[in-house]
Amino acid sequence: MSGLIKSSIARKVVMALSGLFLVTFLVLHVTINLASVISPDFFNEASHFMGYNVLVQYIMQPILIVGVIVHFVMGFVLEIQNKKARGVSYVKYKGSANASWVSRNMIYSGLVILAFLLVHFYDFWIHEMTYKYIEAKPENPTRYYAETVEKFADPVRTIGYVISFVLLSLHLWHGFSSSLQSMGVNNKYTPALKTFTKLFAVVVPLAFAFIALYHHFNPITH
Repeated sequence: MSGLIKSSIARKVVMALSGLFLVTFLVLHVTINLASVISPDFFNEASHFMGYNVLVQYIMQPILIVGVIVHFVMGFVLEIQNKKARGVSYVKYKGSANASWVSRNMIYSGLVILAFLLVHFYDFWIHEMTYKYIEAKPENPTRYYAETVEKFADPVRTIGYVISFVLLSLHLWHGFSSSLQSMGVNNKYTPALKTFTKLFAVVVPLAFAFIALYHHFNPITH
């Protein structure tokens, strides 16, 4: 039994670490994307750097992909483990008595976010790889802003992005603070950290949604 408990704790720690790693990626991603609203020139420069820098392309990018895979695989493993531990069906399980709606449905918000990441991967990463390696086009440091605005001209894509960011907010609302708890963070700063995680869960997805809507309703600028 102690072995199972230790195994469960280890999975939660891995889940927490991968989640916290992805949070740092969100900060970087939203910062660069916000530049597309404030300064298109800086956005082009930053995007070109991220697209051609060897460290980013061949070290950070693979680590990011592994982090996403680990986080979602651990999520599914822990969900299955929790179902077995309960020993009852969801029909009989009164989850609302012990946990919030968000925490009880992390697996579903996670699935939608995973679907969004795959679409985002197709929209931007596949496009980038095609541009650079299949079509072998020359470097163009000024193309990124126009390409981004063009993506959000499609109302269906824009609505899909906004919905995904709402679900990301719900996922972060429970997941960010839960990750810190799994890492054993429990001191006098804990209340302040929990407040920070809640603010983060609202502000960052809201910023992403704003960017998508801004470019959708301002197509003249590209």
